[in-house]
Amino acid sequence: MIAVVAGSTRGTGRGIAVALGAAGATVYCTGRSTRAARSEMNRPETIEETADLVTAAGGTGVAVQVDHLDPAQVAELAARVEREQGRLDVLVNDVWGSDHLWEWDTPVWKHDMDKGFRLLRLAIDTHIISSRHLMPLLIRNEGGLVVEVTDGTWSFNETRYRENVYYDLAKMSVNRLAFAWSNELRPHGGTGVAVTPGFLRSEAMLENFGVTEDTWREAKVDSAWMVSETPAYVGRGVAALAQDPDRRRWSGRSVSSEELAAAYGLTDVDGSRPRVWSYITEVREKSGDTGWEAYR
Repeated sequence: MIAVVAGSTRGTGRGIAVALGAAGATVYCTGRSTRAARSEMNRPETIEETADLVTAAGGTGVAVQVDHLDPAQVAELAARVEREQGRLDVLVNDVWGSDHLWEWDTPVWKHDMDKGFRLLRLAIDTHIISSRHLMPLLIRNEGGLVVEVTDGTWSFNETRYRENVYYDLAKMSVNRLAFAWSNELRPHGGTGVAVTPGFLRSEAMLENFGVTEDTWREAKVDSAWMVSETPAYVGRGVAALAQDPDRRRWSGRSVSSEELAAAYGLTDVDGSRPRVWSYITEVREKSGDTGWEAYR
């Protein structure tokens, strides 16, 4: 399996890249942060670290510095994959890089507009640019898979306003992109799916709450955090999807990590099967921060 995980420096992207590596894939790990230079996110994680983790998991990790807003850089990435591999089986669009740009629960007239438009470019334009240049390689053989990574399924986001207009548009748009790709890939036997993790214990989130992966339960957060998951959980789901010979049944859908885990019999690294989206809709929104134990 030959894969490109666009935006695999950290978080969900890293989790997916490593899980694909565990399935034996060659994974091109792309992003802006390298050991030589950080992106505007100014975080320590690098694409080289992700590539090393992919290789350690059993695959072959290849770190490639790419700004996915630059079509020329993405075109060069596609040319390199073609030159070195001759094909592409899986494209994961996980570029985000906008944590520093959005403001929680802020109306449009108060939100910084330049930051908002920058967020939309990073969250949406990057995915389209990557698809534009990498899909021609993907469709050369039947069975290609494109995964769009978002926050919240279509059905969840459809009836809930997600924090502010820019974030809301970004996450709903990525869901729609997966539907678009499912239509464009159908004549070529390909599959397009949107996937969302639950409450993610990413590097940044753990740091923000002042805990580690070993002490995460000590964080003073709402009950949904107690149903949180590691990046490996959604990674395992995407890897199972990529290896499923009948994966086209998912095409056009917007699904969560918990749905993939249930379908493929997967667990998180601690053996649990977190169901945070079900918890939020079935319990927390109706009766408050109780009963989370049944959803982990």
